[in-house]
Amino acid sequence: MTKANLTVTSNGRMVIPAAMRAALGLQGGGNVVARLVDGTIVLEPQDAAIRGAQAMVARYVPRHSGLVDELIAERHAAAERE
Repeated sequence: MTKANLTVTSNGRMVIPAAMRAALGLQGGGNVVARLVDGTIVLEPQDAAIRGAQAMVARYVPRHSGLVDELIAERHAAAERE
């Protein structure tokens, strides 16, 4: 199932059909991220949105960059200056 007509109630609720929830891995419920893209609402499971964001950032950060270690060192240096 790739298309369904949904009804939005007066309080903004709608039901995502079971087949769509199953395809998205939301059988038992879960969180989704809603984005408005060119006048269209796009819903995606939260874990998929996180993976997408991680992939986007990974293009700009070297694979074994040690960013966490750099941040910790910067915080220690800032604390020593105070």
